[in-house]
Amino acid sequence: MRSFLPAVLLLTLAQLAAAATEWQPLYSRVDPSLQLAMEKRLKENPEWARLIRSKKMAIGLVDLSGKQPRFARVNGNQMMYAASLPKIAILLGAYVSFEDGSLAETDAVHADLADMIRVSSNSAATRLIDQVGMAKIQTVLKDPQFGFYDENRGGGLWVGKRYASDGPRVGDPLYNISHGATVTQVCRFFYLLAKGKLISPDRSAQMLDDLADPHLHHKFVSQVEERAPDAQMFRKSGTWKQWHADAIMVRGSQWRDYILVGLVESKNGERVLRQVLPAMEELIVPAEFAEGTSQL
Repeated sequence: MRSFLPAVLLLTLAQLAAAATEWQPLYSRVDPSLQLAMEKRLKENPEWARLIRSKKMAIGLVDLSGKQPRFARVNGNQMMYAASLPKIAILLGAYVSFEDGSLAETDAVHADLADMIRVSSNSAATRLIDQVGMAKIQTVLKDPQFGFYDENRGGGLWVGKRYASDGPRVGDPLYNISHGATVTQVCRFFYLLAKGKLISPDRSAQMLDDLADPHLHHKFVSQVEERAPDAQMFRKSGTWKQWHADAIMVRGSQWRDYILVGLVESKNGERVLRQVLPAMEELIVPAEFAEGTSQL
């Protein structure tokens, strides 16, 4: 079985355990000033404003740099097709299955988990769906313990089809989307990992290890690599036709300590997401770093 190397992560198990003692749900972390600043900044761009009005763009931001996290979102509960981004739900389903003993924790399974996340392998994702069980993944997502699919909050994360041309399709209960997400629930996913609250501190650290070292250098990653090449990134993205999705947690490198999630339905979605990251960084950069942030 693969050995876990905590030295790979900036977040140690001790840090995750300490973070868990300061726990409050993300829903209670909405910051009015950050919310207003986000809405204003996004509306300044006519293309973004149009997409937001038509419910074809959603953005979520969690600033982790202060004593208390600050959360803001636009179209936060708008469920959208998210391509490969919901593979994080398969990741969670696998680790829940490790815990309950229904899935053997082998080197082969861990290799598939890493490939599914880092290079977005569809074949690895499909093998994992078949081993964990699609119904099991959906049960985990709807379980109040996790709450990643909540009909009272617009849905959320959903996996209803193998990442292959064959097999059954089970759309989500609200919108009949096969691979869906809301930015609020994806922000919660990364927030829970950052706080060591997803299953356990140990399992949270392992899932962060799978999300580290992204091998696809587009969308948000391209911007972080340019602006803060020493920052540590935990990331999952997705693209299919006009649907573009990205989720990243950036830690370290001066003031950068945040979660950013974007969902866009547009032929220009990849470009939109690349432009959104620096615009959202503008909202959280401290005054002393406000000049020349791309150099930090």
